[in-house]
Amino acid sequence: MLLIALSAKNAILIVEFARHLRLQGVGITEAAIEAARLRFRPIMMTSFAFILGVVPLVIATGASASARRSLGIAVFSGMLASTCIAVLFIPSFYVLLQRMAERHAARKAHREQKEA
Repeated sequence: MLLIALSAKNAILIVEFARHLRLQGVGITEAAIEAARLRFRPIMMTSFAFILGVVPLVIATGASASARRSLGIAVFSGMLASTCIAVLFIPSFYVLLQRMAERHAARKAHREQKEA
């Protein structure tokens, strides 16, 4: 649950920064790139702190070590994948979806203007 929440938080912050820049008049692609650049360091710091905190589970020994290892490996690899997705794909998805939303809004406004 924590892994999903942390991943979602990272994605939400990137999109929120990009949306704020977009409202200031910056282009869609530039806003996404700038938001990813601004959020890169905090995302990496949070992710690496979380990943390093899970390392003891990954290298567990003793009683119940196999259960700890399986949990640790899943969380460790999940956070690595989540970080890569957040940094690489979320800005791209933002650009794609924002362009679609703006096209739809422009068509709707054009249609309403035509009817009036």
